[in-house]
Amino acid sequence: MVRNTAVSRRTVLAGGLALGTGALFPSARAQTPIKVAGIHASPVENAWNSCLHDAMKQAAEEGVIEYVFSEGVSGTDYPRAMREYAEQGHALIVGESYAVEREAREVAADYPDTAFLMGSSGEAFGENFGTFGTWNHEGAYLCGMLAGAMTKSGIVGSVGAVPIPEVNMLINAFAAGVKDVNPDVKHLVAFIGTFFDPPKAREAGLAQIDAGADILFGERIGTADAAKERGIKSIGSLIDYTPRYPDTVFANAMWYFRPLLDAATADVVAGNPTGKNYTPLSLMKDGGSDIVYLADAAPAEAVATMEERRAAIKAGEFEVPIDMEEPA
Repeated sequence: MVRNTAVSRRTVLAGGLALGTGALFPSARAQTPIKVAGIHASPVENAWNSCLHDAMKQAAEEGVIEYVFSEGVSGTDYPRAMREYAEQGHALIVGESYAVEREAREVAADYPDTAFLMGSSGEAFGENFGTFGTWNHEGAYLCGMLAGAMTKSGIVGSVGAVPIPEVNMLINAFAAGVKDVNPDVKHLVAFIGTFFDPPKAREAGLAQIDAGADILFGERIGTADAAKERGIKSIGSLIDYTPRYPDTVFANAMWYFRPLLDAATADVVAGNPTGKNYTPLSLMKDGGSDIVYLADAAPAEAVATMEERRAAIKAGEFEVPIDMEEPA
């Protein structure tokens, strides 16, 4: 049995086929839902994991898949969890291999009839080990444009998890958006060394506020708590934090996992290899990411400039730079 911090295993069973399921996944609606397992290294309330979890729950509610999951699975238990779900006959296993890249590929090689879709900094492997990265850098760039126009102190801060390529890319894109509208702004960066520690993210945010930052970009959950405590503005990542922090969070760099899940599930149903990189489906033009924001929180001119750039990104006329180097 897979052990974790909350419960050993939870299940979301597919119900009847939902009316109006949409055209994203037409091939599977007429077939028996496939069995999908999610393995989450963090609790599912963690922002990144919640994106995966909510997409799979929605697909289960629509009758596209049957979904079970484990959360809080440690790196030492992760390969065992993958093997357990493969042995149980799940057609697709979704998770993250950042801490277990080599081991995860070894498991995939042992179960060639099982498809794996893993958040990863590495490459796809064989015919059944697909990978994806969290590419909401375009939304982060647009949030940065607003922050650059709004800062009064001339200092903004970013709080990230660990300096892996995807996190670096996001923070660098935010910084690029800031600099494009206000090149004199100073950008503070802190990494908390873990993917889920809200109190630690709060402390890092407080330190940046003490250093003069008046807007914080929270790549990690907990950053907005520091901003709320000190009465400054904050930006969220992956999910919409505005309802939780209505007077603090004014913009969010959103990421939507459903297009990636739909593509991988369609490949499984069709019998196509899943050993490929699904990351490009995270781009704004494919509906995998975007910005959501409070229009009245920023100057109207700044919003108009940002929206012009947003339209250009969606039209393929502007490409947000991808910089995966650790930010200085």
